[in-house]
Amino acid sequence: MNIQEIKAIKLQEVLASLGYSPTKQQGNNLWYLSPFRQENHASFKVNTERNQWYDFGIGKGGNIIDLAELLYKSSDVSYLIRKIASDAPHCMPISSAPFADVKSVQRTNSFENLQVLHLSHPALIRYLDDRCIDMEVAASVCKELHYDFNGKHYFGIGFPNIAGGYELRNPFFKGCIAPKDISHFCADEPKKVCFLFEGFMDFLSFMTLKRKKNPQSTGLREQDYLILNSVTNIHKAAKRLSRYDSVQCFLDNDEAGRNAYLQLSKELGKSVTDASTLYNGYKDLNEYLCAESKHSERAEIKKSKGIKL
Repeated sequence: MNIQEIKAIKLQEVLASLGYSPTKQQGNNLWYLSPFRQENHASFKVNTERNQWYDFGIGKGGNIIDLAELLYKSSDVSYLIRKIASDAPHCMPISSAPFADVKSVQRTNSFENLQVLHLSHPALIRYLDDRCIDMEVAASVCKELHYDFNGKHYFGIGFPNIAGGYELRNPFFKGCIAPKDISHFCADEPKKVCFLFEGFMDFLSFMTLKRKKNPQSTGLREQDYLILNSVTNIHKAAKRLSRYDSVQCFLDNDEAGRNAYLQLSKELGKSVTDASTLYNGYKDLNEYLCAESKHSERAEIKKSKGIKL
């Protein structure tokens, strides 16, 4: 890599490769706990539009080279370029690409040298932890995917579908390795009820909530689950769901989720239940899980300090 190629690397990708995830986002600004010191409140800002950083704790900022100087404690640019190149992020920035480009990537299936591994990368584990997902639950169904695209290497969380493709996630993008399709998990014994989810993060959130009640089990073989992976797959889902006596829908509390629920109710003409009342006031199950987790943490802290709830 030359210095221009180095400067073109997104700062958030470099931080992700080193295991740092943003604590919040405000417009084009991502906020992190400083990579230079221990702190409880994020004071390190990355402007994703300008690809610049600033650490309010030390009053310094700049580009990726300036960041590397502090991270690697050197002013030797050649050395810094080698270090950044070796630690370069393996995360494909699909979210920054136009939707048409993403569709083109998925249609041509131009991912190469795909490796399906056990989920273990610290950056991905930290991402799941930020989403309050139980790691054992995630590892029971998800994989760590490494692949090449346009001559560069990337990685992310892979969630398998029934057609042999994967949904892809990391802190900075969402996409898929074609073919895109629904995901369906069946219990060891035939069930009359199926639980329906819009995306796999909501499915993992539900499984995490179940595991909190029963820590000894991930619950995967106790119930039938179907994940749309996109509300556009509702017709595909209807064919499989028609075999069940009833369907409980854990869809998003937004217009797309409500429309999918109404469409499925119309197509099946049977008992289709809206289970989103479980997380009224929240966009989806993951947002509800994160809120519940924070509430539980606060309660534990108060309990440990002898504060009556």
